[in-house]
Amino acid sequence: MESWKDLLNPDFYITNGGLWIVLFIIFAETGLFVGFFLPGDSLLFVSGIYATKIISESFGSTGSDFIDTTILASLIAIAAIIGNMVGYWFGYKSGPMLYERKDTWIFKKKYLFKAHDFFEDHGKVAVIMARFLPVVRTFAPIVAGIVKMDKGRFFVYNVIGGVLWAFSLVYAGHYLDKFFQDQFNIDLKSHLEWIIIIIVIITTAPVLIKLLSGGDKKKEIEGSN
Repeated sequence: MESWKDLLNPDFYITNGGLWIVLFIIFAETGLFVGFFLPGDSLLFVSGIYATKIISESFGSTGSDFIDTTILASLIAIAAIIGNMVGYWFGYKSGPMLYERKDTWIFKKKYLFKAHDFFEDHGKVAVIMARFLPVVRTFAPIVAGIVKMDKGRFFVYNVIGGVLWAFSLVYAGHYLDKFFQDQFNIDLKSHLEWIIIIIVIITTAPVLIKLLSGGDKKKEIEGSN
């Protein structure tokens, strides 16, 4: 590892760990609150670009881009679903303790409150929507467990969200790479840094807007008092 910044680079995990490290990262980001800083969205997109290579090196290629990509997306979806179930169980069992825990460099209660507010604003569908929001997707299942959301209902929304998240981003990475190569002779693998930056901006924008609007509302309330 050249620096700690490699931990935020999805290409680092794919190049050095392959399929199994990708699945573990997805599980950790969606199931362990310490995984909120990991590159979920960009990792899925870049994994889609390398889909045939990842599957070929792990199991041997099926000879079909579509099948290889589908296998990868399916495995990622399963890892994400299991991760959320672990997060739900953790919140269900130890949620109240988290609200009393002091902040550390790796755990911030503000992330928990942010996920709680998102869950309250969007109800049960938050389990699906949270999949596409960094940080929020890590804490949303924990909050669902804390508020004792019905286990069966959580499982259904968890599966829907996990499948939508995994398949949309993995397929997007794979087929956009093929499209740009066929139409413009541009290999997205040569522009991964820009792709990661764009994905980070797109996925974090809703969270930043929410934070800024929340700050403005807080000032208005304080001003009225």
